Amino acid sequence: MVAIFLQTLPFFAIIALGYGAGRTNFFSPEATAYLTKFVFYFALSAMLFRFAANLTLSDILDWQFVWAYLWATGVIYLLATAVALIRKLNVSEAAVEAQCAVIGNVGFLGIPMLVLLLGEAAVGPVMLVLTVDLIVFGSLIVILITGSRDGRVSLGVLQSVGLGLLKNPMIVSISLGLAWSALRLPIPGPMNAFLDIIGSAATPGALFAIGASLATKSAERLEVAGWLSFCKLVLHPAAVALAALVIFPVEDAYAAGVMIAAAALPTAGNVYILAQHYGVAPARVSATILVSTALSILTLSAVIAWVGPMG
Repeated sequence: MVAIFLQTLPFFAIIALGYGAGRTNFFSPEATAYLTKFVFYFALSAMLFRFAANLTLSDILDWQFVWAYLWATGVIYLLATAVALIRKLNVSEAAVEAQCAVIGNVGFLGIPMLVLLLGEAAVGPVMLVLTVDLIVFGSLIVILITGSRDGRVSLGVLQSVGLGLLKNPMIVSISLGLAWSALRLPIPGPMNAFLDIIGSAATPGALFAIGASLATKSAERLEVAGWLSFCKLVLHPAAVALAALVIFPVEDAYAAGVMIAAAALPTAGNVYILAQHYGVAPARVSATILVSTALSILTLSAVIAWVGPMG
């Protein structure tokens, strides 16, 4: 575990560097927003396209993998929702807390870290986890919040969700990469060099952006943040391990290990964006992201050390 911890330390050191830049206002919130936009729309998209263009749909899509991840994530999602409703929270707040409990920072932290630590073969399983998170649970929270406010789920809401997915650069870049691969088109040398150069900016840029954005997060309502962080860092990977290894055994042990590691990632920053957009418990989400990211320095290292031998 110590060896894995030392390997993950540089990633968290870059996050800490970004956090320091944000706290001292050397990197303003506006600068953080633009860096995040660059990583999201350009660097990470280039990295995902390049990865996907060297894979086929059959390399990525494994329905047993999908069912295992969906089952485990759904169980923790329902658990967090039930606890929220027992505390007399409304449906919107319960949906946001459930999202904190299961949606990890797969795009900005998971892809660069897991690919480097577990090998480039981790790309396929990580992209599949990312796709399920975006399509299923990214849509579910919007439907639950808008449906609870309007009293029904309108066609307009479903159209908005669909358009949001079609415009998401991560979904677009993965889809275009797979289409490029399906057409058996070679990537020209200059294009490959371009994708490699700009894609290489994704890892340091994303990690620095995570840290800088954490600098604006508050640590209020720590008891709730602690519970949701426990769900995300402990219960979620435990449920995924149970599903992938026992209930819906994934044939590829390596892929199962990558899925478990992906489930151990801290709460994603896009949950805060949604919470802020809809005005639902943004301070609670902010604290959860801060606490789960800090604790994941130890918990994520432990999980990666455990799943590493599966490869």
